[in-house]
Amino acid sequence: MAEEVKVFGAWQSPFSGRVELALKLKGIEYEYIEEDLSNKSPLLLKYNPIHKKVPVLLHNGKPIAESVVILEYIEETWKQNPFLPQDPYERATVRFWAKFIEEKCTLQIWKACWSEGKEQEKAVQEGLESLKTLETALQGKKFFGGEAIGLVDILTIFLAYLVEVVQEVVGISFIDGDKLPVLHQWIEVLVNTSVVKESLPPRDKLLAFFNARKETFKAAVKGLIV
Repeated sequence: MAEEVKVFGAWQSPFSGRVELALKLKGIEYEYIEEDLSNKSPLLLKYNPIHKKVPVLLHNGKPIAESVVILEYIEETWKQNPFLPQDPYERATVRFWAKFIEEKCTLQIWKACWSEGKEQEKAVQEGLESLKTLETALQGKKFFGGEAIGLVDILTIFLAYLVEVVQEVVGISFIDGDKLPVLHQWIEVLVNTSVVKESLPPRDKLLAFFNARKETFKAAVKGLIV
């Protein structure tokens, strides 16, 4: 009997992109269901009644929500092509950096992209310091996972890809080869890796998406700062 694997996602969401990439790395076939986030489907609300957002992984009728939780579930369910190390200490180290990305880098970077004036200057500096710290985990390695794509690579690449697009929309230079040479080189390698390349949303489509919603994102970030 074939397994039922479905992903409820949104094309522009880095969080549902993570889940799709993880499944592709594992070689798992799945059905993708695109959600309109301004008009969420009854199924999405049924399967994620608490947060009411994407992504949701549906595996044999059982829903799992929150992208990092889903990635851990994928790793534990399908053992082939692991993206977490087996050694307990190395696994704990990966989880440390995953938490660092989720709790520190993501919000700082988003503020840097969409705030203005002195607030933006402050957010850019804080974000750069965090990314320079993250670079220390990448020194001397092809990927954060070593020679193969790992959990930290999966978490970071969609954020980095979106930021490179948003930089163009808002006219700042944040992630570039001068400020973050190691991270910038890592991005170049990953976005040209076939399994990643086919998982990333089209750049021109993202540009149009963020240009159309520029003021909305600025207002949302202003609310976070105030």
